[in-house]
Amino acid sequence: MGQTYIKRALEPVLEKAVAEFPAVVLTGPRQSGKTTLLQHLFSKRCRYVSLEPPDVRAAAVEDPRGFLEMYQPPVIFDEVQYTPGLLPYVKEKIDVDRERCGQYLLTGSQNLLLMEKVTESLAGRAAILRLLPLSCREINGQTWTPLPWEPERQTTSGTKPSYRKLWESFLRGSYPELAANPRRDINLWHASYVQTYLERDVRTLRQVGDLSQFQNFLRALAARSAQLLHLTDLAKDLGIAVNTAKAWLSVLEATYQVIVLRPYFANVGKRLVKTPKVYFTDLGTLCYLAGLKDPEHAASGPMGGAIMETAVLSEIVKTLSHQGIDPQVYFWRTSAGTEVDIVVETEGKLVPIEVKLSATPRLAMASTIKTFQKDLGDKAMPGYVVHPGDIALPLGPGVMALPFAEL
Repeated sequence: MGQTYIKRALEPVLEKAVAEFPAVVLTGPRQSGKTTLLQHLFSKRCRYVSLEPPDVRAAAVEDPRGFLEMYQPPVIFDEVQYTPGLLPYVKEKIDVDRERCGQYLLTGSQNLLLMEKVTESLAGRAAILRLLPLSCREINGQTWTPLPWEPERQTTSGTKPSYRKLWESFLRGSYPELAANPRRDINLWHASYVQTYLERDVRTLRQVGDLSQFQNFLRALAARSAQLLHLTDLAKDLGIAVNTAKAWLSVLEATYQVIVLRPYFANVGKRLVKTPKVYFTDLGTLCYLAGLKDPEHAASGPMGGAIMETAVLSEIVKTLSHQGIDPQVYFWRTSAGTEVDIVVETEGKLVPIEVKLSATPRLAMASTIKTFQKDLGDKAMPGYVVHPGDIALPLGPGVMALPFAEL
């Protein structure tokens, strides 16, 4: 492969799942390192088969039983979204020897069709894990340490990145290929990623007739990152139907390109109908679509706050996903307009997090967290104001200012 292997926080979770389930499904966006991770951990005991080549795909579709006879477990089937019809036959094989763990390791970069088929065919037989692009800890070569609201908080070892370096890393994004090859031209890489992704995934999932229109949709979404997303207005601006905008957004969510953040309400039904916010999973993709190439411009321009907020949300979602936890993350907004950027639900409690662009924490920055704690009472835990500087200090009772590097 000739590429540096970057240790992933998901490794222990993945190994445990393989030891406990007959099948493991590893999902996540394209290029997040799924194949590399499985081959790194299991190439000595598993055969590897990619279902992407048309001839292999045809063989799996035309004679699924014969295909599975040829590739006996333990086996890695890569890009299984190309042959979802194979899954009922995988179930048939598993049921012959239900007690045997680690028979089939499957990867897929599309959540929509794949999850439907997996839950239909492999319910109770498969562990489903998600591998997102690298977290900052993984890039810096650190193994897992507790999140700030968990016991035994440890501070980050090693040197903290300078302000400029931090923004350079935001522009670069966190796909493994870019982290392993610092000399890669990030603009060319992201351009090719968006292009490939458009051509392959979007065309497969929805018959998008006009790809240039979809590209406009992507850029418009990037410009609205971290804001309340009114799809009707967006559709009107682009001259497309609202249903088209909804369908395209669901494609982006299903292929892990965006995170849709819903408002927190104690009443679950209310969360679904209220206006969400949308964030790109990878900062590099966001900056590329927003046309940002310079760290100073990114930090001080109109998108600075949205980029910083995306960085914090993305880091939380990655850290939790790579521990095998399905992240329960929301934002909070009162009718009077008071808002807390990110609320993480953990064991029935809520951790409020505000994101600030200023590297100088001040007491006033904690005000919305204090309102949240007052309104939510016992459910609210201590909160954090996350900023790009390097100072950690208390901002009154129950609120801590925390540098992004220590998140």
